[in-house]
Amino acid sequence: MRATPRFFASSLRRVPAIVLCLLAAGCGQVWNDPYPAVERGQNILYSAFTQRPKHLDPVQSYSEDEATFLYQIYEPPLQYHYLKRPFQLQTAAAAAMPTLRQFDAAGALLPPDADPARIARSEYEIRIRPGIRYQPHPAFAVDDAGQPRYLALAAADLADKHGLGDFPKTGTRELTADDFVYQIKRLAHPRLHSPVLELMGDYIVGLKALHARLAADEKARSEKGEGGRWIDLREYPMAGVEVVDRYTYRVHIQGTYPQFPYWLAMPFFAPVPVEADRFYAQPGMAERNLTLDWWPVGTGPYMLAENNPNARMTLARNPNFRGETYPCEGEPDDAAAGLLADCGKPIPFLDRVVFTREKESIPYWNKFLQGYYDASGVSSDNFDQAVQMGGQGDVALSDEMAEKGIKLNTSVAPTVMYMGFNMLDPVVGGTSERARKLRLAISIAIDQEEFISVFQNGRGVPAMHPIPPGIAGYRADEAGINHEVYDWVDGKPRRKPIEEARRLLAEAGYPGGRDEKTGEPLVVNLDTTGGGMGDKSTIDWLTKQFRKLDVQLTVRATDYNRFQDKIRKGNAQLFYWGWNADYPDPENFLFLLYGAQGKVKNQGENAANYENAEYDRLFERMKAMPDSPARQAIIERMLAILQHDAPWVWGFYEKAYTLQHGWLYNRKPGKIIRNTLKYQRVDVAARERLRAEWNRPMLWPLAVVAVLGALVVMPAVLHYRRRERAGG
Repeated sequence: MRATPRFFASSLRRVPAIVLCLLAAGCGQVWNDPYPAVERGQNILYSAFTQRPKHLDPVQSYSEDEATFLYQIYEPPLQYHYLKRPFQLQTAAAAAMPTLRQFDAAGALLPPDADPARIARSEYEIRIRPGIRYQPHPAFAVDDAGQPRYLALAAADLADKHGLGDFPKTGTRELTADDFVYQIKRLAHPRLHSPVLELMGDYIVGLKALHARLAADEKARSEKGEGGRWIDLREYPMAGVEVVDRYTYRVHIQGTYPQFPYWLAMPFFAPVPVEADRFYAQPGMAERNLTLDWWPVGTGPYMLAENNPNARMTLARNPNFRGETYPCEGEPDDAAAGLLADCGKPIPFLDRVVFTREKESIPYWNKFLQGYYDASGVSSDNFDQAVQMGGQGDVALSDEMAEKGIKLNTSVAPTVMYMGFNMLDPVVGGTSERARKLRLAISIAIDQEEFISVFQNGRGVPAMHPIPPGIAGYRADEAGINHEVYDWVDGKPRRKPIEEARRLLAEAGYPGGRDEKTGEPLVVNLDTTGGGMGDKSTIDWLTKQFRKLDVQLTVRATDYNRFQDKIRKGNAQLFYWGWNADYPDPENFLFLLYGAQGKVKNQGENAANYENAEYDRLFERMKAMPDSPARQAIIERMLAILQHDAPWVWGFYEKAYTLQHGWLYNRKPGKIIRNTLKYQRVDVAARERLRAEWNRPMLWPLAVVAVLGALVVMPAVLHYRRRERAGG
């Protein structure tokens, strides 16, 4: 169709209006907002995650990336006080702190301060709060006759079911003591492979026996072609747990285990209702990701509303949450920091929490600066932009961050990062002097001080053993250093010279980095995940460290789930990993090298598969002792054994730096405390205003282009109109 002069004229008349609209703030819109328009102005906290969670079933989950979600959804009996330091346990689902009774071998009641050697059995009685209800869930839905609505579902019933939202009816019920007992029994489930079964089986009476019986029954069913069906754990008695009444239960411990109350603050001991277990066990559910591992069911302040682990995870306020108030006590500086301003107010404050998956640090950082994430860590890539280091080593925000009202939180995290040797490996593993000296040579050659300076911006302390600062057993003086790797010079540790590492390597049978028998070069394989130690710059640095010994390094980076599988099967030689404390006790770090916790043998947390008979005997004594000089002496002997055997390249203890926008309140560092989202609050109006201000588009170039375009078109239009008039 031929354009008419009227069209050109009307188009030219619209140019000023278009230009004015462009010069306005995006015609009332922020152009780069990554979130749906419907979320604007809502009471939502925005965060990010880098690794997709593998397990959300509380009996299986034991990773930091999973804890981010689980601790908001499940509510165990106990929790940590959000503000107090040192960390202090308090009640959560429990109505009061557990009652402890201890008995000797004859069954006589012992006083609280009894010698641990006399204690044959301990009994913890836990009473839970009446009236707590589960989140709305289809597992609790019932029909008019009061029977489960979604039980015995046929394949046709599941044809259109792909998420919990596809079940139109939900229900709830009151939390009872049976639910806690049921979850403890689930630790022994033969198909769930709980990472704490071996550890808890050493303490909870009858747990290992229950596991053996369940495994035998499962094998018998499999031989008859009936394996994989739902196991009703209520039908299996267990001596170590008993229901006293509707709201009270007891856990029986072999001997004494002072750390057990800490475990009662973890999801392993949170309640799981039998209805949910039975609902998800129906045929066809797992194929649709309708499992407890994908859709957890809890009584906590939030519930999982969206699970797309490759892109986005969303927590929504649990409308049935029991209710709680913000704490009114904390550390001396908390009031000045504004952390007590919400004293006594009902929590949680947030309606929703949206997590977006960010595989790279740069997009994560840019979105934080634009205001689209409410808080952020500080990576090496953006450290200089965020933080200024003073002449005395003091740390402060950069001017750019301060101008945006961003706040900096720093803390020494109860975390140890390390490289573990697989002690089952024929080259680097085993108890021979050849392998031990090889491990020590590598330990000396890898310059942790340089790594902390180059890749951590100084945010770390070289590790001497598994126990980090702030945990009982750690010593910062000469007695606390690793004398196998360091010398004490001028009042501080100094890494042994590389010549010492080369000498050890030669004594191990690899002079000049070659096998003295075959002449073949020594090649060491390091398994890690794609980020961090898998980055090219880090790989180059590590390769350089091994080159000091003329040893060849091969780095095999993979995603976290595949990495976990390799470690579980013992298919790694040297691997990079870390551990955040579950609770503030040295036992929680020393058990990482306890023989009974071997990853391959027992699916425990000893990823190095290290075993030493003396260490294990000392561990079994130490774990039952209260903090004392006697316990400290045992710990120091255990650390000396580890330093001699070198099952790890002792890496570093982490210093945590986090940033938060000024509109985010009540955020306090403390990695042991993981159920933190219910305390945090967002000033939504301030966030909306600053987002609009920081993301105002630069539209004048578009306006210039529009005006220039009009000037270019105008002569042609005028010429065309003159021709039309002349022709008319």
